[in-house]
Amino acid sequence: MKAIVSPRYGSPDVLEVREVDKPVPKENEVLVKVHAASLNYGNLVLLKGEPFLARFAFGLLKPKYLIPGGDIAGRVEAVGKDVSGFQQGDEVFGDLSGSGWGGFAEYVSVPEVALAIKPAMLSFEEAAAVPMAAVTALQSLRDKGKIQPGQKVLIYGASGGVGTFAVQIAKSFGAEVTAVCSTRNVELVGSLGADYVIDYKKENFPVKTERYDLIIGVNGYQPISIYKQALNPHGTFVHVGGSGAQMFQAMAFGPWISMTEGKKVGSFLQRANQKDLLFIKQLIESGKVKPVIDRCYQLSEVPDAFTYFAEGHAQGKVVITV
Repeated sequence: MKAIVSPRYGSPDVLEVREVDKPVPKENEVLVKVHAASLNYGNLVLLKGEPFLARFAFGLLKPKYLIPGGDIAGRVEAVGKDVSGFQQGDEVFGDLSGSGWGGFAEYVSVPEVALAIKPAMLSFEEAAAVPMAAVTALQSLRDKGKIQPGQKVLIYGASGGVGTFAVQIAKSFGAEVTAVCSTRNVELVGSLGADYVIDYKKENFPVKTERYDLIIGVNGYQPISIYKQALNPHGTFVHVGGSGAQMFQAMAFGPWISMTEGKKVGSFLQRANQKDLLFIKQLIESGKVKPVIDRCYQLSEVPDAFTYFAEGHAQGKVVITV
C-alpha cells in the first residue's frame, strides 16, 4: 500500500511517499481502508520533534511512529476475532493518536476502541475533520473548564480546527459565547453561533468592560496575565494551544495563580477517548455541531498540506483525501 513516511524529524520536506506492507489486524484490531485523514497540531509535533520534551513520547533521535496521521475516516475491510463492535463494510472514523498513529496511508489497523461508526450525513472528508479537534474542544470546555449553562465563555483562536468546534460545543452547553479571531474569519465564526465576535485586528483584547467565566486559549501569544485580567473573580483559563512562552507560563505559574488568586489557570492535553467521540457524534447528528474544512489535499500532497497548516491561518481543518 502507499503511505506517507517520516524517516526523521524536520520540515515537511522529509516526508516521503513509499510502498509499505499492508497491515494485518491483530485479534482486537480493525483493518480500515482509509478514505480521508486530517491534520492537527499533534501532527506538527510528530513531524518536527518539537517541543523537545515531546521526543520522550515520540522518539528521542528519530520518529517512533514511521507513518504519521491521527484522524481518519474510512471503511472496515476486516476485523480480528475478538472484535465485537464492528464488521466488514462499516463506515468509521476515529483518532489514532493513542494507538500508534499511521493515518496517512491507504490502510491502517487499530484497536476497535479508537473508532466509532461515522455519522451517516457526513462525507469521509467531513468525518476525518472531526475526532481530535472536536474531542479536544469538548474535553477542554467540559472536563478542564467545567462549563455551565449561562456562563460567559470566550474562545481565543475561534477560527481554527479546535476553535470552530469549541464555539459550537460551548453553545450546545448553553453558554454565551464570545469568539476572538481575525477580520477575515469574523463571518465564519458568527455563522457557527458565536453571540459576539471580537476582531483582534480592530479591537484590543481584553475589552475593558467584559469579564468571562471561562476562557479557552486555542491560539495566541499574549502573556497569561492578559487572560487573567479578563476573567471573573472565580473564572477559569484553559491553555489548549498557542505560543511556547504562553504554554510555559500556564504550566509554570498556573498552579500558583490557582492557589493564591481564586482564578484557575492551567494547560490541557487531549486524550483520545471513544466515549467522547460518540458524544461528539450525537452532537453532529442532532445538528448542533458541524465540521469546517478549509482545504483538501491528496495523499501525495501531504508535504504541501503540512506547509500550509504550519502557517497557522487555516479556517477550520486541513483534510487529506486518500
